[in-house]
Amino acid sequence: MSKAMSKRNTESEPADSGKGPPVWRAGRFQWKLDERALVMAILNITPDSFSDGGRHFSPDDMLVSARRFVAEGADILDIGGESTRPGATPVPLEEELARVLPVIEQLGALKETALSIDTCKPAVAAAALKTGADIVNDISGFRDPAMIEACCKSGCGIVVMHMQGTPQTMQKEPSYQDVVSEVREFFDF
Repeated sequence: MSKAMSKRNTESEPADSGKGPPVWRAGRFQWKLDERALVMAILNITPDSFSDGGRHFSPDDMLVSARRFVAEGADILDIGGESTRPGATPVPLEEELARVLPVIEQLGALKETALSIDTCKPAVAAAALKTGADIVNDISGFRDPAMIEACCKSGCGIVVMHMQGTPQTMQKEPSYQDVVSEVREFFDF
């Protein structure tokens, strides 16, 4: 991840003292990070999601759940179209796009809630941002330069994740000598 991308998406806002709290800018939204924790609800549009067992795979179920999440206080709806559970099979680009873009389009009417696209494919992120997503949540840790480029061009917020390997391999033999320092090093750019 580039330092410019990180700086643009979490900047300090001027205050009377000359130094303000950190602010996360994410598309149409901005949050002062010292005020409260944000709640992100998971809305996986997959038949094999490990977080919800495929409960949101039908469009009607997805809309009911999304509205419930918002009513219960979700600040962000994180929409995924490819399962990242350990051992999951990758989904072709066209299938992932067909799952998530209509959902983002439909949920765009929920003006008070930010939309996040959970993907590691730059083309999906770019299309989702164009359709109305405010945040990119990349489980691959923005390892693909094309993902960084898509996010830098958009002004979206980012969620950077860490894993060893891929969903297909991440549970085979994860190995850390010092997990805290190694994960910190991964995020140290």
